[in-house]
Amino acid sequence: MTTYVNVIFVFLTLTLSILCFCGLVLTDEGLKGGFSVELIHRNSPQSPFYDPTETPFQQLHNAFHRSINRVNNFYPKSKASQMTPLSEIIANSGAYLMRYSIGTPPFEVMGFVDTGSDLVWLQCNPCKGCSNQTTPFFDPSKSSTYKPISCDSKECKSLLTLEENSCHSRNDTNCRYGILYDDGSSSKGNLAFETLTFSSTTGSSVAFPKLPIGCDQARKFHSNMFGVVGLGKGGNSLITQMGPSIDFKFSYCLPYFKSKGTSKLNFGINAVVAGPGTVSTPLKPGPSDVLYFLQLEGMSVGSKRIEFVDNSTSYDAYGNTLIDSGTTLTFMEDNFYAKLEPEVMAQIKLERVQSPEKTFSLCYKSPTNNETGVPFITVHFAGADVVLNPSSTFIEAKDNVICFTIVPVPPPGSIFGNLAQMNYLIGYDLVKKTVSFKPTDCTKM
Repeated sequence: MTTYVNVIFVFLTLTLSILCFCGLVLTDEGLKGGFSVELIHRNSPQSPFYDPTETPFQQLHNAFHRSINRVNNFYPKSKASQMTPLSEIIANSGAYLMRYSIGTPPFEVMGFVDTGSDLVWLQCNPCKGCSNQTTPFFDPSKSSTYKPISCDSKECKSLLTLEENSCHSRNDTNCRYGILYDDGSSSKGNLAFETLTFSSTTGSSVAFPKLPIGCDQARKFHSNMFGVVGLGKGGNSLITQMGPSIDFKFSYCLPYFKSKGTSKLNFGINAVVAGPGTVSTPLKPGPSDVLYFLQLEGMSVGSKRIEFVDNSTSYDAYGNTLIDSGTTLTFMEDNFYAKLEPEVMAQIKLERVQSPEKTFSLCYKSPTNNETGVPFITVHFAGADVVLNPSSTFIEAKDNVICFTIVPVPPPGSIFGNLAQMNYLIGYDLVKKTVSFKPTDCTKM
């Protein structure tokens, strides 16, 4: 792969320095410190990825395989070189999208919301090799607030992961970024300051000037992917850049996947998770400064508790489980899963059948009366017990076949996926360094 001098490679493993955050331009709602935007599921009719010919089973099948891709990238088996991101994400792997506007005058675009990414980037004109979109590309030449970041500026130098200090080309003094995805896709372009405007669910809007964005103009993708809204905790993410104005808080509520309801992504005061039933667990350090790691202590099947860590092993300061909005399934290290599955089997009195695909380890024939007898499973994070509904832990993977949505993976590889997060209001507080869970009917928010 060609290496450009002063190319910014957005490695999710590296702590990126925070760019200068200049004054906010906020509506009355924004001045109160909180706003909410709508989350759009990729299979919703509002999504550009909606395919009316796809059956629900096909949609689930695709989501399961995207999950496998993500776990393979969050936890790679080896580091090929210093130039390989630890936590690459497969192009087109997100589960939810959001609308936002960029530039002045505002130009509406969409991007995949991703807690596993650290940059807001989108396709821009002119763009070599960019994929087709149902909407026009953003043209930075038509925005009065688009300001390329100079390659010799302190902002660009603060983001460099390479040692070179000169521009990659004498004829181009712009700061460059590059993202390499595991499927061979890439996004490359200019890093710039730009105004991002969000339309709140209340009908008002809130604008943030001079946020760093990636303007993709030399793209290579194997799928129809047109941008990402990075919500990771690294220095270049949307959350960190908006940080002081939203008190470094955001939350989301994901309805049951078959629900017709919409979802919300909340910021600031709107993102506070509190009240009866709320439990909180500390955010822990992990192998990436961008990703959100928690400490899993064990899981219970009904009243039977299974420890994640043996009594002979002491807990340390590092998290062992990644919580991710873009991964559908929940993955547990295979040595722990080997203790979990037998207990689940012992409490379910259904006919076991072969998995319709290799993804699942445990499947049953659906009962004719829909009385599955599936036990409640409780996830024991440090200081927080999260009870999973049977509709989240067993899903109809094929006609008359239900499968366990927790699957084994070689260590280290535990991920708490979005099926397990459904019908919980989940709040991230980067100041208190906590993640909070509150049982919620997300269709009524």
